[in-house]
Amino acid sequence: MTGKLTTHVLDTAQGCPAINMSIELWSIQPESGEKTLLKTVQTNADGRTDAPMLSNEAFQVGTYELVFAVGEYFAKQAVKTDEPAFLDRVPLQFGIADVKAHYHVPLLVSPWSYSTYRGS
Repeated sequence: MTGKLTTHVLDTAQGCPAINMSIELWSIQPESGEKTLLKTVQTNADGRTDAPMLSNEAFQVGTYELVFAVGEYFAKQAVKTDEPAFLDRVPLQFGIADVKAHYHVPLLVSPWSYSTYRGS
């Protein structure tokens, strides 16, 4: 069994899944810090991606970054935000050490704060 990387986004200001939020996945080279964009996806009606961000042969030990387009998402919502937005792009850098494990990296977000954790 191989592991996988998944994510989801919850809009804590409105108490619902964050629908149609853009998420980028980057790979980061440990020696140089150089980043390579692996994919860009949108969240679905449940605030999740339709498929794992990484799985099978693509799921490898390394350092990665998920970048959530929070400012763009909240600009389209009924929540009043400042201009420029307090939060725009929220980067979460993390490491994958076990290719047999499930790494779930959710984002709980409002226009003014966010939190994350390693879920299951």
